[in-house]
Amino acid sequence: MYETPGSRYAGEAVFVPAADTTAEDEGWLLSLVSDDGGGTGELLVLDAADLSVQAVVELPRPVPAGFHGSWLPEPAQGS
Repeated sequence: MYETPGSRYAGEAVFVPAADTTAEDEGWLLSLVSDDGGGTGELLVLDAADLSVQAVVELPRPVPAGFHGSWLPEPAQGS
């Protein structure tokens, strides 16, 4: 289990599968982190298999509570 510190809390995670994988949990969980204290937001990247932190990307602005996003593959050229 991953716990965010202090007044920070993670939103609903999006699963991003690793390329050419056979295990259903090979990939990453991406979650936007909000701060009730008014601090800047973060993008949290966890290993989906064991929930270890792979990266924390500081964002330049706060992330509103309940903010949702989608990760879509880039369309093929000529589509």
